[in-house]
Amino acid sequence: MKRLRFFAVALAAASAIGCTSMSAEQQGTVSGAAIGAAAGAGIAAIAGGSGWTGAAVGAVAGGVVGNIRGRQQK
Repeated sequence: MKRLRFFAVALAAASAIGCTSMSAEQQGTVSGAAIGAAAGAGIAAIAGGSGWTGAAVGAVAGGVVGNIRGRQQK
């Protein structure tokens, strides 16, 4: 359990540091993809489908929407 917690904290820190030099468009794409993947996996799990397929579809859709929103922030 300690090892899992360490990796979760390390991943969160790396992603926070990695986003500081990104443009608004890039941040929107990454954020949208992450949120979309989580939502897609959750919806697929509830609906009884494949979580991996739901995550992939959600990541693509979220990335596209996040990219568009990032472009609008300029």
